[in-house]
Amino acid sequence: MSESPGAIPVHLSTSSVYPENAAYAFDLAERLGYDGVEIMVWTDPVTQEAGALRALAQLHGLSIGAIHAPTLLLSQRLWGWDPWGKIDRSIELAQAVDADCVVVHPPFRWQRGYAEGFVDGVAEREVRTGMPIAVENMFPWRAGGSELQAYLPDHDPTDEAYAHVTLDISHAATSGSDPVAMARFLGPRLTHLHLGDSFGSFKDEHLVPGRGDQPCAEVLRHLASSGFTGIVSVEVSTRKVSPAQRETDLAESLAFARQHLAMPVG
Repeated sequence: MSESPGAIPVHLSTSSVYPENAAYAFDLAERLGYDGVEIMVWTDPVTQEAGALRALAQLHGLSIGAIHAPTLLLSQRLWGWDPWGKIDRSIELAQAVDADCVVVHPPFRWQRGYAEGFVDGVAEREVRTGMPIAVENMFPWRAGGSELQAYLPDHDPTDEAYAHVTLDISHAATSGSDPVAMARFLGPRLTHLHLGDSFGSFKDEHLVPGRGDQPCAEVLRHLASSGFTGIVSVEVSTRKVSPAQRETDLAESLAFARQHLAMPVG
């Protein structure tokens, strides 16, 4: 581990190396000096297999901070169609690899039965398993001047009775929300941070922090001064860049995070 005692860990999400696989993410995270890895459960079979993930973590001397459940629109068929089944399997995987939390998205509006019991279902599973389930903020879908509220009970989890929340800065920008205000409002319920920048366009940009216009630095400094005990996970898009540029982008993201986490407010 490269973090100093008491420092907030900075992890690399496997989504930041897409379309490369989890093994590539662990190797790159070790070489760049990240403290650990967040696993996005995806079609890569390694992301679904606890033994393989434990072996990679041991090989590279990295921890697995979070398991991101396969609740994306593009992963609807992964692990079956039952959304609670996906979350339950994600919890089991997180427990098996000693992850700190499971990250989930709010239900889609068309998943009505699931959505109606979602808040209570999350709370019940946290009590029963002891695993924090950090519900992530999303955003309205927009096209041609129209807006669709695609999530229930809401794309913004801050007003719901969740004990644990993941704040994604890029998603906050897309929804027109202030991530600093969200972080302050959430207080100790803020369990996990997805670090990525944006210009606030209708597209979910996930830029390298510092390359957009979002207050990424302010969010990080707030975490450093507020007793945050979770993990900062770099989640940026490198899908269209070369391997060399990907390494540059992810090294820059790590340096940005460490710089501002070392500069607490006040």
